[in-house]
Amino acid sequence: MEEHIVKILSIQRVTHNVKQYRVEKPAGYKFVPGQATEVAIHKPGWEQERRPFTFTSLNDWDFLEFTIKSYHDHAGVTHQLDSLQPGDELILHDVWGAIQYKGEGVFIAGGAGVTPFIAIFRQLYADGKLGNNMLIFSNKTKADIILEDEFRKMLGDRFINTLTQERAEGYDFGKINAEYLKQKIHNFHQHFYVCGPDQMVQDIKSALVQLGASEAAVVVEL
Repeated sequence: MEEHIVKILSIQRVTHNVKQYRVEKPAGYKFVPGQATEVAIHKPGWEQERRPFTFTSLNDWDFLEFTIKSYHDHAGVTHQLDSLQPGDELILHDVWGAIQYKGEGVFIAGGAGVTPFIAIFRQLYADGKLGNNMLIFSNKTKADIILEDEFRKMLGDRFINTLTQERAEGYDFGKINAEYLKQKIHNFHQHFYVCGPDQMVQDIKSALVQLGASEAAVVVEL
């Protein structure tokens, strides 16, 4: 099993509870946009506490980047990550992941579930191949939206936000369900990519199939 100890190069805050961690890139380390690795903190008592995080960098960058939401309701790995500083070390493992780009379609994300889509959109944007891809992004409030400006720059009006706990001008309000999907999507014979909390992913997949999407065309993180 692969194991690499890498130094944190920089840490940047993205939202009130999300940070971008840029770390050293091991020689020859490659991944497909959308993939992840298991990460542990290289400190006593934490080396075996491995958690999956998606790469949000691209392969041609000379560092790796992770965009990670910290949860402070228990003293877990993300809580610990939030206290790290540049110079601290992480342990990276094998590359894996089910979400890979298969063609133009609709991406649907809930909260930190957007992270597998970041590298996919960045790569498509860099290659001039964004086409008609669309992102529907659900968050509790405006303050929770990860990389809103970057997604808007890349996708324009094909970046649709819906909020579940705050009403704001220019943002939809309410959960993503079959009725909402019917309003926003006019072609269910295309690719769909869904990532977010488990129950949300199951509900959206069921709704998409009910509306005519082929089960094989709905890509979810396993």
